[in-house]
Amino acid sequence: MKQSILAILVVLVSGLIVMAAGNAGDPSLPATANDYKILAPITHGDLTIFPVVSDKIHDTSNFITLDEGIRSGDVVVTEVGNLHSTMRRRPPYQVRPYSGAEVNRLVLVNNSKHPLILLAGEVVTGGKQDRVVGKDRIVPAESDPVDLSVFCVEHGRWTETSAKFDTHASVMLQPSVRMKAMAEKDQQKVWDEVGKSRTAMASKAAAAAPSVSGGSGGGAGGGTYSVQMNELSSTTSYAKARELGVVKQQVDSIVEPMQKSYESVIQQLRNQNAVGVVVAVKGHIVWADMFASSTLLAKYWPKLLDSYATEALTTPGARGETSIKQAEGFLENWQARHEVVDSEPGLYRQRELVGYKFRAFQLTSLLAKAPFYLHLSKMAD
Repeated sequence: MKQSILAILVVLVSGLIVMAAGNAGDPSLPATANDYKILAPITHGDLTIFPVVSDKIHDTSNFITLDEGIRSGDVVVTEVGNLHSTMRRRPPYQVRPYSGAEVNRLVLVNNSKHPLILLAGEVVTGGKQDRVVGKDRIVPAESDPVDLSVFCVEHGRWTETSAKFDTHASVMLQPSVRMKAMAEKDQQKVWDEVGKSRTAMASKAAAAAPSVSGGSGGGAGGGTYSVQMNELSSTTSYAKARELGVVKQQVDSIVEPMQKSYESVIQQLRNQNAVGVVVAVKGHIVWADMFASSTLLAKYWPKLLDSYATEALTTPGARGETSIKQAEGFLENWQARHEVVDSEPGLYRQRELVGYKFRAFQLTSLLAKAPFYLHLSKMAD
């Protein structure tokens, strides 16, 4: 009997070893702690970031970002009712009949010769309302019109400001709002979180009034401050609120020293590749963004850092501290209780992992010339 039990245990353990070996070589699975090295934290005020480096990187040069595509004019985002005016070519394609603009739907056309990466949390402004991309995905080169699932981040407006959407503000939603779109997938919760964020922005701007109003010229001083505070209290747009000088000045006061420190650290580690960061606000780890290459991180870094700084600016509570050990523990935990896979064969796969006190989303390219993960976001739940 003992020998039989021992034999069964040997078989089970052998099977687990084989599965683990197979998982280690599967690029569609989440990265592990062995793939990353977390560096000493950089802190300014309530924001702490832990740079993450890796010796495992991929060639992402063939992909374009939404900002790049919009700037070049190769990528067009529009309301569903304006679809035909955006097409440069007229290939045969099947599109569902549209009755007009809809809050949670936009259409994107990628006219470029490169696949396009869309990240959840990227804000497009214009149309009848500003919208935010709801999930990570890839759009193929020279695509047919793609029906996007988006969320509105401008509650109340329904009048067209322009036929096409823009990303001139290059805004990424802060983690607390981004989470509502990605994990909760609930329009009302997105609106509620945007409202809380704008209220917190206004409160911080009002509290800083004595020092801000002392400025001059094109800043937020004097009468300009009053005008911008009125705009901040009346606008329904998350992007416009972030662009106003009374808010931007405070966000920049966090971003600029953080950016200088980050650049200094990375320059000292030229042989290591920075691929992401773990983010803590007021001593609590809230988020991590990891990319397939340092080049891809660099493209998104300015808007990501702005989003982290906005989170630090608008989060209530007392300041605390966090350690590199806590950051390492956050990236080590990938034990999922639930998993959802969304895939377009031959194009991309997105995996949502729900575990103990975390959610993670991994975008993997299934393109023949780029079969690797592109972006991994992980949020504390």
